[in-house]
Amino acid sequence: MTNPDTRPLTIVNHPLVQHKLGLMRDKTTPNAMFRQLLREVGQLLTYPATADLALTTRAIDTPLAPMQAPALAGRRVAIVSILRAGNGLLDGVLDLIPSARVGFIGLYRDEKTLQPVQYYAKLPHPLAPRPVILVDPMLATGNSAVAALDLLKKEGAANLRFLCLLAAPEGVARLHAVHPDVPVITAAVDERLNDQGYILPGLGDAGDRIYGTT
Repeated sequence: MTNPDTRPLTIVNHPLVQHKLGLMRDKTTPNAMFRQLLREVGQLLTYPATADLALTTRAIDTPLAPMQAPALAGRRVAIVSILRAGNGLLDGVLDLIPSARVGFIGLYRDEKTLQPVQYYAKLPHPLAPRPVILVDPMLATGNSAVAALDLLKKEGAANLRFLCLLAAPEGVARLHAVHPDVPVITAAVDERLNDQGYILPGLGDAGDRIYGTT
């Protein structure tokens, strides 16, 4: 993992992550394989995203002796998916944190203004005492992520982190300009955005590639 500047940005350049990301970038990769790879990368990105979770201990008996075993402390983690593409990452995170509470924020991007429009929100409560992981495969313009973080903070979330597959420099800068306290965990920061607000070289529209739509 690398931290290329002083802002809270973690690029997970583990060989398995980068290999799977390369397969996902390939336009010939079938939708079913793309979904499976995204789930697997979501699992791998969850490790650094949760490295700071608090631990306590609990008394257990192993087959040989009693001991104080490590256990997660505090309220259960909340995972919030930005619909619809966020659900592709959500599955991988839930594989590792099956007891997590799950929320959804529905946003779509106005293709003319590139601004997010909210159409749905269903969140676990209370958010304030929970670690919250916001997931969306692409951090492009950053507008959707900022809108979702605005909503989560309004609802009381204070311990936040944003997990994505790919980011653009513009999106990272936008998110940190508004929410400098929120760490970003990603597999790669690509070159730039094109005129339509898509990441280059990127991998296309993540939602379309997950669900086979155009």
